[in-house]
Amino acid sequence: MNALAATSRNFRQAARLLGLDSKLEKSLLIPFREIKVECTIPKDDGTLASFVGFRVQHDNARGPMKGGIRYHPEVDPDEVNALAQLMTWKTAVANIPYGGAKGGIGCDPGELSISELERLTRVFTQKIHDLIGVHTDVPAPDMGTNPQTMAWILDEYSKFHGYSPAVVTGKPIDLGGSLGRDAATGRGVLFATEALLQEYGKSISGQRFVIQGFGNVGSWAAQLISEKGGKIVAVSDITGAIKNSNGIDIPSLLKHSKENRGIKGYNGAQPIDPNSILVEDCDVLIPAALGGVINRENANEIRARFIIEAANHPTDPEADEILSKKGVVILPDILANSGGVTVSYFEWVQNIQGFMWDEEKVNNELKTYMTKGFTAVKEMCKTHNCDLRMGAFSLGVNRVARATVLRGWEA
Repeated sequence: MNALAATSRNFRQAARLLGLDSKLEKSLLIPFREIKVECTIPKDDGTLASFVGFRVQHDNARGPMKGGIRYHPEVDPDEVNALAQLMTWKTAVANIPYGGAKGGIGCDPGELSISELERLTRVFTQKIHDLIGVHTDVPAPDMGTNPQTMAWILDEYSKFHGYSPAVVTGKPIDLGGSLGRDAATGRGVLFATEALLQEYGKSISGQRFVIQGFGNVGSWAAQLISEKGGKIVAVSDITGAIKNSNGIDIPSLLKHSKENRGIKGYNGAQPIDPNSILVEDCDVLIPAALGGVINRENANEIRARFIIEAANHPTDPEADEILSKKGVVILPDILANSGGVTVSYFEWVQNIQGFMWDEEKVNNELKTYMTKGFTAVKEMCKTHNCDLRMGAFSLGVNRVARATVLRGWEA
């Protein structure tokens, strides 16, 4: 089942739980606007190259739309639609005043020079500058993009609209980026995990963790969890997978991974088959890489008691059913990985106020939001007698539906 089908299915289940009117249900699913633009640039060798840029703006009932821009050769419109929709529910669960969006350019950033990427980013911005904005739609980095990409968008947008740092988030600190943004998703994963374990009378300390994915989110989660006394027994990334039952020394693994562009060859743990990472023995499993990795093929073999979805959509609906029968507790992505968009919101707030916070304030506010989000989801679970995923979806959908009705938009 692809991401769009799964997200829409979760939405429909939540709508039924909430007893939403069928017209309102239909209007909440349809995107507000889909934009597709041609971006032609001169390459370094003087030839012209054309790329397709797009932006799906899903919903703006609760505030400006928010979501990443990815540069990737295979940009699937269905997946972008699903991710835009997911952002609508995610921002509502986090209770920040945004709706959902997603976009990008169909290109392979590895094949383009820095100056070609800059030209491409600026042409894309010229094409969509009147459709994004501080109070309309606020992009952020995603796969294949980074703070430098955001700096180019900010500069190009500002040529048309005056200096507007709040038009994008995930910017370099020197251009109004927020302290703590880099670690935000991983730190949010830590706070969400703490809140969940507390429900079961446990803490991070002494639990055994397995982390799939050692990019930004996985590596920060690993670092912060090990600082809190969690024992990380296995880790994988695109280069391979490693295991040490006594716990991996994360600071030395981070150093190795930085120097060798991956965890492969790290001598403080033994190499294992990357395909077995999800079924390693542990208390808490954190998929922090790709979607759809936990499916009906491997769900029966998973030995973790808790799964924290740091990646977007890592668990297939079929696997969900198998795991819930086994009594595995899954903290869903729309809550578990919302730390990134929450600190993006803090960045936007700081830019609008023209007043920057110190890192301690950012982290304290993030903890407050993540903990409140978890409590609100638990309340929903009690009210509707459902699991955490349905609790989170029904909380998000309910908040968007209420805003839609209050604004007089329902059909």
